Amino acid sequence: MLITQISIFIENKPGRLAEVIGYLGKENINIHALSIADTTDFGILRLIVSDAGQAWNILKSRGLTVKQTDVIAVALRHKPGNLAHVLEELEGKNISIEYMYAFTSRSKVHDAMVIFRLDHQDEALERIKGCDIEIIGAEALQRLDREA
Repeated sequence: MLITQISIFIENKPGRLAEVIGYLGKENINIHALSIADTTDFGILRLIVSDAGQAWNILKSRGLTVKQTDVIAVALRHKPGNLAHVLEELEGKNISIEYMYAFTSRSKVHDAMVIFRLDHQDEALERIKGCDIEIIGAEALQRLDREA
């Protein structure tokens, strides 16, 4: 179960992030999670949104460089050691993490979600099936929108 992440390359200048996020808000796109990595001149904004396809179209129409990437979302309970457990499971399967970020959830099913981009993503997904890791798909994000 993979979910779609939107990555946007943006200039590192005052107001640019607000402008890009504003495009989505004006079109009623809900942002579930975000991460930004920056350098002196530009940043990569990674988003998990309510409608990745629509978000991609909106941002492309504004002349932005946008990419869609499949990522894995893992559900966690708010309990010490839960993230450590997931990381240990990945290590035990010799799976490398390219990057990760997390967000809290109002879901009645789980407290937080961690987004992973893993080395050899499809193979990694197959290797972690059967582990004690709760992988969630797009339907969980849709449920978040309905519960809002």
